[in-house]
Amino acid sequence: MSFTGIFIAIGTFVIIGVFHPIVIKCEYYFGTSQWWLFLVVGVATLVAALFIEDVMTSSLLGVFGASCLWSIGELFEQKKRVEKGWFPKNPKRKYD
Repeated sequence: MSFTGIFIAIGTFVIIGVFHPIVIKCEYYFGTSQWWLFLVVGVATLVAALFIEDVMTSSLLGVFGASCLWSIGELFEQKKRVEKGWFPKNPKRKYD
């Protein structure tokens, strides 16, 4: 029996689940100005995944990189959700 697929599925679930609050907190404290950080980390981990031979590690790095890139769009969507009042604004931050 091979559990690699199950471990990758669990890792994917955890990675995606962790990114949800990261995006919310990032928008709350920094706004959308940190989108480039998600881009750099996402591209770097996707490139690293290309050079790692272990299937599980490479897969999880790929999922992590894709989640970073997906978070760029979610960061801007979170800004819209804050503007609609669905999430609280940070009172210590200036808004445009």
